[in-house]
Amino acid sequence: MALALALWLVLKALTAPDYLPSVEASEPVRAAESSAAPPAPKNAAEAEVIAVLSALQNKGRLVDFLMDDISKYSDAQVGAAARVVHQGCKGAFGEMFTVEPVVKAAEGSKIDVPPNGGELYRLSGSVSGEGPHSGVLVHKGWRVSNVNLPRVLKVEEGKLPPIAPAQVEIK
Repeated sequence: MALALALWLVLKALTAPDYLPSVEASEPVRAAESSAAPPAPKNAAEAEVIAVLSALQNKGRLVDFLMDDISKYSDAQVGAAARVVHQGCKGAFGEMFTVEPVVKAAEGSKIDVPPNGGELYRLSGSVSGEGPHSGVLVHKGWRVSNVNLPRVLKVEEGKLPPIAPAQVEIK
């Protein structure tokens, strides 16, 4: 479940508008110049998401774990596999993202939420008015302070790259 949540957060972070580069108004776009870079393929964002999945597969075998029917294994076997997947994916995740808590206070402590905390806080319980609010920290939250995604060097038109190539042993 934690791995699925982590993967969802990665995909959400990649597709959030806040992470898209801004275009400076002071620099006009010159499509007629021959030195201009070709436009990015329409599936470039999807290819980058697949590159993240590829890194998680390469280091932690995440896709293998998610695609396997684990109902046929004992809880001990699933737990042992989950430790290996967690360790590998945590390493890959740490190479791609620097993650820090939104709130540095300990969970269970009382905190004050500013009225402009919009994206940083999710309020629950008896919430009324614009704030400020005071409450008990249930989860400290996470935010990304640095992104170092793998770059896809080649994206064939209409074709997404594989997450992991098929492995064939030649004898």
